[in-house]
Amino acid sequence: MASGPAPVYVLGVGMTKFIKPRGKVDYPELGFEAGIKAMVDAGINYDDVDQGIACYAYGDSTCGQRVFYQFGMTQIPVYNVNNNCSTGSTGLHMARQFLAYGAANVALVVGFEKMFPGPLQSFFNDRVSPMDKSYIMMNATRGIEPKKPGAAQLFGNAGREYMEKYGATVEDFAEIARVNHAHSARNPYSQFQDVYTHEQIMKSPEIFAPLTKLQCCPTSDGAAAAVLVSHKWLEAHPELKARAILIAGQSMNTDAPSLYSKSAIDLIGYDMTKRAGITALAEAGVSASSIKLVELHDCFSTNELITIDGLGLCPPGKAHEMVRSGDITYGGRVVINPSGGLISKGHPLGATGLAQCAELVWHLRGQAGERNVEGVEAALQHNLGLGGAVVVTVYKRADGGASRRMGVEETREVERVGGRGYNPAVEARGLTESEVECARSRRAASKWMEAEVRKEEAKL
Repeated sequence: MASGPAPVYVLGVGMTKFIKPRGKVDYPELGFEAGIKAMVDAGINYDDVDQGIACYAYGDSTCGQRVFYQFGMTQIPVYNVNNNCSTGSTGLHMARQFLAYGAANVALVVGFEKMFPGPLQSFFNDRVSPMDKSYIMMNATRGIEPKKPGAAQLFGNAGREYMEKYGATVEDFAEIARVNHAHSARNPYSQFQDVYTHEQIMKSPEIFAPLTKLQCCPTSDGAAAAVLVSHKWLEAHPELKARAILIAGQSMNTDAPSLYSKSAIDLIGYDMTKRAGITALAEAGVSASSIKLVELHDCFSTNELITIDGLGLCPPGKAHEMVRSGDITYGGRVVINPSGGLISKGHPLGATGLAQCAELVWHLRGQAGERNVEGVEAALQHNLGLGGAVVVTVYKRADGGASRRMGVEETREVERVGGRGYNPAVEARGLTESEVECARSRRAASKWMEAEVRKEEAKL
């Protein structure tokens, strides 16, 4: 009889600052920075990595190799993943599967995106869109406004339905955005760090009612990465256990037939979110009511409200009551998107799921400074892509304890890792030479690729 999956841990994380998509930094530099930072944070060298997973939605078919070859040309498998907005967490799910069932011991997952300004768009207009059936359904049930962004209409209509069914108001959605913008002020990686009043959010330009501009995530350039290791490998490296975070539960799901039930809420993947949440929480052995820390896919404020419901963080139909009572921020029942979420942190598609992972790892370790949520025994991540796929992941400390903010000496130890000289959870800095030397392959580094990296770094 086959045994079940072995434990898998996130050992290291890293990310770049998320920035406006202006073409100033190309994807190889973004992916290189995030990947190097994750390996340094994990205390490994690229020669330890036996599986590579590259996550991006916009780019040619082997962009992953272009990023990974900068770390070394060790001839390991490099997989290129595209699963719309859930691309980064799909890469995490793949890595966990490899490690849990013995196909690898160390996996490096790097998500990156170089995007175009403005709403998401398709570049393959000579063939059927994978979303064609969804837009046909939306047109038949709610209509389509040709000059409004399609994604905003899908999620905006879902918000309208939640108001119609349960009594939520436009003020509730604006409050979600206000909270996320307030959270982002303490995240150095956020694309936007401005704080807005509820009135300012309500009065910002309307995109598609009930959504205003400040309730919609921006397109972004950026990258994030994670190193995952098997239980066997971690046992052989006990000196690294203190930084390991257990993936206690995880579920990746695609859509059910209910997607086309004529419900606007179902049309944005509510059913797959609900099922993935139930499965991941059950595997982790925790209840939704015990979760105190969440990073979820708030591409629009309406989706955050609906996802609170779908994940079981509130009784059915009561998500807006949770928002009104202040139970989605510090001092409330659960802190949702302490990073600022997609709305304020930004949304480089391939990097988003890995950035969520990084944020939760920093909190569980206790190194997130002023924004650290303490007393957390299990943290939950939700990453959604229409078309569709969703990944829900539950993380726990490897020692089974609860998060607490690091003391001075512990923080100094974090700063000493890889000679970086700072705590990456509270400062967004570029790479140091010592970090690059620690992480890049010692046996198969390419002088040609290294020269390219140096040339690109000189431009920054």
